[in-house]
Amino acid sequence: MSDEAANRFAGAPDRSGHSGGGAGEQSPLQARAAFLKNRSWELVLGLNRGACARGGAQHGFNRETQEACRREWEEKQPQTLSLEDTLEFLRHCHRRAPFLFFNGNTFADIGRQISAAVFADLPHARLREVTSAVAHFIAGVLDHESMARIVNELSESADFQPGDAVKTLRGSMSGNIIRVLPDGRVVWRADSGAELTALPESLIRQKKK
Repeated sequence: MSDEAANRFAGAPDRSGHSGGGAGEQSPLQARAAFLKNRSWELVLGLNRGACARGGAQHGFNRETQEACRREWEEKQPQTLSLEDTLEFLRHCHRRAPFLFFNGNTFADIGRQISAAVFADLPHARLREVTSAVAHFIAGVLDHESMARIVNELSESADFQPGDAVKTLRGSMSGNIIRVLPDGRVVWRADSGAELTALPESLIRQKKK
């Protein structure tokens, strides 16, 4: 979208890495903009039509909800909303099921596009996980609390010091930073005892309990 960058800067932090909602910091989900401004209902129709074509399904409308959903969409389009409220609305549209097929894919795709623009300054691996979490939330696969935790954790700065407790992006391993190498990589010891070297953006700081 040509105006995507304008949406991204209308409330999202403009620096390398977002605040992530740490102590005293605002969650990036509270960034505000007219995220749907450049996404007409016709664009939504086109996305669903494309999803149906790829999936070999008939493109069509749910006569009970399509018109009401279209009106809601057009009312929300010009509004300045938080990113969180925008994602909630996309999830709501999915549940309204205005189309015969691929409602989840359609609205999750829009959420993925929006989050990719908002978090464009994140390293690729983190950006992939954030957009995936957003899409899964809209599609109803991931609950709100889990989505928010993933987004906030992955948006934090990857500036580690020896002794910091960390885990991998998907939480499959955890441990502590041992040292930071001159080239910026970190050496950390997993709870299993293994000593590993990694890029800092591939790890997440663990919260103190």
